[in-house]
Amino acid sequence: MTASDHATAPAPPAPHAAAPQRTGALGHLRVLDLSRVLAGPWCTQNLADMGADVIKIEKPGEGDDTRHWGPPFFADAAGTPTDNACYFAACNRNKRSVTVDMATPEGQELIRELACQSDVLVENFKTGGLARYGLDYESLRHLNPRLIYCSVTGFGHTGPYASRAGYDMLVQAMSGLMSITGHADSEPGGGPLRVGVAVIDLFTGMYATSAILSALEARHQTGRGQHIDMALLDVAMAILANQGTGYLNSGNVPQRQGNTHPSVVPYQDFPTQDGNVLLAIGNDGQFARFCAAAGVDWAQDARFTTNAGRVKHRNTLIPMMSALTRTRPMAEWVRLLEDKAVPCGPINHIGQAFDDPQVQYRGLRVEQERYPGAQPPAGEHVNRVVTTASPMRLSDTPPTLRHAPPALGQHTEQVLRERLGVDDQRMAALRAKGVV
Repeated sequence: MTASDHATAPAPPAPHAAAPQRTGALGHLRVLDLSRVLAGPWCTQNLADMGADVIKIEKPGEGDDTRHWGPPFFADAAGTPTDNACYFAACNRNKRSVTVDMATPEGQELIRELACQSDVLVENFKTGGLARYGLDYESLRHLNPRLIYCSVTGFGHTGPYASRAGYDMLVQAMSGLMSITGHADSEPGGGPLRVGVAVIDLFTGMYATSAILSALEARHQTGRGQHIDMALLDVAMAILANQGTGYLNSGNVPQRQGNTHPSVVPYQDFPTQDGNVLLAIGNDGQFARFCAAAGVDWAQDARFTTNAGRVKHRNTLIPMMSALTRTRPMAEWVRLLEDKAVPCGPINHIGQAFDDPQVQYRGLRVEQERYPGAQPPAGEHVNRVVTTASPMRLSDTPPTLRHAPPALGQHTEQVLRERLGVDDQRMAALRAKGVV
């Protein structure tokens, strides 16, 4: 059967169905999200926060893998842990969940119908994984030439590793990122370490968002969609940034050096009377102001006047600074330097970070209800969900909060009726076959 055999004219919304409220910079866009775990969902959450109507397709009865990745789990009203993992909430706000079994012909047809009405599709199946369902780019672009189809894989759709599954930690290791993360082998606890969050997945989601917005801009000019091939390994190599460029141009392989910086001094944590403080002195003016506030004349020492000199004489300067910072408590150093334009701050744990007055003032903790103004359906034990707000601050079209991270299949009937005009008879048949 050819792709054209699957062609389905976009169905109008059912007459009785109200269209969802669309606000935000991307409120005119429809996004079909076939991705799961983190990289793809992080991308589609960005689009959703900016107003896009994102329909998340999940397998009936199971859903996104991260719904089960716990602990921690959400607690019910009585404080008892449920089987709903908190992980899912991190990257699925503002989406509507629709359960469809794409292994069935009926499920594939539903997804094709939704794709015909979508501007963007995001998926993270293994290379070639959706072709057997007729849901790959080549199949869908014939049905919807304006579709922007973003594929997220570990290693891309070309090359000797194209068929491999990719995971964040694996790619952190392969890219060299772990080799520059952690204490030096000569120090206690030395050895390669992964970053404390799945940073490659997150960066891939951010790059995918930028690529999709670029493709949308190109579509304004050409009227055509296109395929985006996002690979975790590509992203990991790109975000090596100065470390990667330094190697490419010098041939010197960067080494782990803990919290110190290879090119900037002093730029690290220092001991105080009651804990460590972080100093991020990035230029000569900041160093001079630090010295003046601390009452030392090191900025006049020819060895330390410039950053290049401080890097060269790092082993002399850092012990001197450590002895100095031990003379005061951490909070006193922060108070002393904060009005001198010398970057300085505490090393918080996450709880302390969310309690920070700046974090609170910026409203970075947001709370939503899955069923606002209504009683949750029987069997639904989680209604209140707390997430971290979008950091994108636009003066005219800021991010919007419309949907809490959804319960599995929460919006199946709503979306299928609204988008595809599915009537009661067809809905009953789909449910009876386990398609939705």
